[in-house]
Amino acid sequence: MEYTILTVDEIPAYLAGRVQDSPYAEQLDIGEIDSIKEVGDGNLNLVFIVRAVSGMGVVLKQSLPYVRLVGPDWPMTPERARIEATTTKLHAEVATGLVPLIYDFDPKRYIIAMEDLSDHTVWRTALNAGDHPTGVAAAMGTYIAKVAFGTSLFAVDTEELALRKERAQNPDLCSISEDLVFTEPYVDSDRNSYLESNEPDVHAIANDSELKLEMAQAKWIFMTHAEALIHGDLHTGSVMVKTGSTGAAESSKAFDSEFAFYGPVAFDLGALWANYSIAASRAYALGEDERAKKCLLLTEETWVSFDAEFRRLWPERTDKRMYSDYFLNSLLSKWREETWLFASAKMIRRIIGLAKTSDIETLEPQLREGAARGVLQLGQAATKSRKSDSNPRAFVDLAQAVLTRARTN
Repeated sequence: MEYTILTVDEIPAYLAGRVQDSPYAEQLDIGEIDSIKEVGDGNLNLVFIVRAVSGMGVVLKQSLPYVRLVGPDWPMTPERARIEATTTKLHAEVATGLVPLIYDFDPKRYIIAMEDLSDHTVWRTALNAGDHPTGVAAAMGTYIAKVAFGTSLFAVDTEELALRKERAQNPDLCSISEDLVFTEPYVDSDRNSYLESNEPDVHAIANDSELKLEMAQAKWIFMTHAEALIHGDLHTGSVMVKTGSTGAAESSKAFDSEFAFYGPVAFDLGALWANYSIAASRAYALGEDERAKKCLLLTEETWVSFDAEFRRLWPERTDKRMYSDYFLNSLLSKWREETWLFASAKMIRRIIGLAKTSDIETLEPQLREGAARGVLQLGQAATKSRKSDSNPRAFVDLAQAVLTRARTN
């Protein structure tokens, strides 16, 4: 069948046809369908949750030939679905249980059938509601470390690594990040938007030559450091959490890896740090200072878990001749400093550029102004502070000072 856009009405017949070809026939053959729900909050794709009378379920995700957020005026190859399916399977091999299961991939219609996580909650939704399931940040640190080691030259032989890098090329999605994260927030772009009251803050960003130099460095690292098969768009909105009765996360899974490519390990870490900071800015704006501090402490939790897991895996490296423990310490130090840099880029982009976050956007305008200002000022300050002290605790202290000051202005 040629590419056509999937509709609710055809899903029962579509699933029945795919069952014959999939090794996960048991998961796809869900029986009598009870409900089909289209999830309409994605920026790029169509997503359907299909539930059976038996309670079984499956998620169908189809890549459109354009950016859904904008429409056909922004065309984009649906090949990104292949990237996501392949990446999620590879990540499942090295980080078992930390990504959803992939049941099927239809290469003609670019449809992924995957594990139904309806019993989970989007982590951002939980944080915005004031819920803090414990252990999620640590799980994500472990996930990034396992991927950083398991898909890199430390675990994959040279020939296989070259093939993986070639198959993981993702120019369309990387171009989006290059533009929306590292370029457009610092220039006059039609896709930028912000509150009129934040215009002086945006001008301060545009006129900060030191900041722009650092962002050029960040863009260069992003485009040239092919270290591991990173998620590429890891944030609190791309993590699903199932919370137990004690408040601890029973399951944490990173999803939506269609931006994946061989890139810098610190990019995924920085993206999470940025989103923790944005969640904290929201909490400060609402006068919930203790909750804000909990959000900021997630930066330290993620890094500590990442550092510990990567060190645990280190003895398994394939080449011990030059990659010594001294090299390990230097590498982790480099990644820690780069995490600050990428966190800054991601914070600034979420306030000025396209595709913002509900953390800030759902605040009342008078609260949103200060919250947005705090995020922008933190992005500026963190970029310049990272070289003097790149420890996560220093980031937490800086963020507390900047975000609380911006709230009261």
